[in-house]
Amino acid sequence: MNTQRILTFLFVLFIVSSGLAQTTSKTVGPEKGALVIVGGGNMGPEIWGRFVELAGGAAAADIVIIPTAGDDSTANQAPRETEKLRNLGVKNITVLHTRDPKVANQESFVAPLKKATGVWFVGGRHWRLADSYLNTLSHKEFNALLARGGVIGGTSAGATILGSFMVRGDTKGNSIMVGDHTQGLDFIHNVTIDQHVLRRNRQFDLIDVIKTRPELLGLGIDESTAIVVQQNTFEVIGNSYVGVYTAEQIANNAKYPSGQNSTGGPFFFLGKGQKFDLQARKVLNQQPPRPNEPAK
Repeated sequence: MNTQRILTFLFVLFIVSSGLAQTTSKTVGPEKGALVIVGGGNMGPEIWGRFVELAGGAAAADIVIIPTAGDDSTANQAPRETEKLRNLGVKNITVLHTRDPKVANQESFVAPLKKATGVWFVGGRHWRLADSYLNTLSHKEFNALLARGGVIGGTSAGATILGSFMVRGDTKGNSIMVGDHTQGLDFIHNVTIDQHVLRRNRQFDLIDVIKTRPELLGLGIDESTAIVVQQNTFEVIGNSYVGVYTAEQIANNAKYPSGQNSTGGPFFFLGKGQKFDLQARKVLNQQPPRPNEPAK
């Protein structure tokens, strides 16, 4: 092989490897089905209504509620989400809970998941969900539910567990951003999700996480707010905002593209009705103008 051929081979290898690296670092939502990821707090009818709609509508929905993130006193009680769903007309509701991954790995345990059209993860501490369900038969059935077009949702800790990398997952406390539990259920890849962001003044907490893990997309969802993820797009619904954190944005340090809300920091907010391309990592539409504000 002469020098020219060697150089050509190395150039092609570089292009291919670069392409593979870019592909593997891209964020990808579920191929089928949907995610409803809520930042905690009170959930209005818009969020619950969208979840039930994506589960097939009230008459057809078959919902499994998983309260495992709560402590023992709450996880072993009927979740309040049951009443919320019943008030929306959902009749088929099952509560599924274990702290034992061996139980979560049993066919008898996952039987309700095989016919479910939706799963809802209640809030609490998301490391409890990881310890119970990660890489079990239950985890496999969660993915199977999405593959047949179902919906998986969760709030607070039940939101963070849906991503690939978990922040605030340390068993010693939720103020530790990167702790002893970091692997999520990975329904949305290369994403870390924080919650209660504005309500608890957490809007700057994801910055250092993204600096050390620049392949991740950080999403900071405020209370009473959700993103609805379908394939590679999410839409913001609810009453507040979603912070978006990327390594590029942090490096640019508050140079904001058109249609995004300046925060004075190395991230930006998206509001109700805005959509975001998870693969290209770009905003797809501008936020509607506020009252008495001229359209751009």
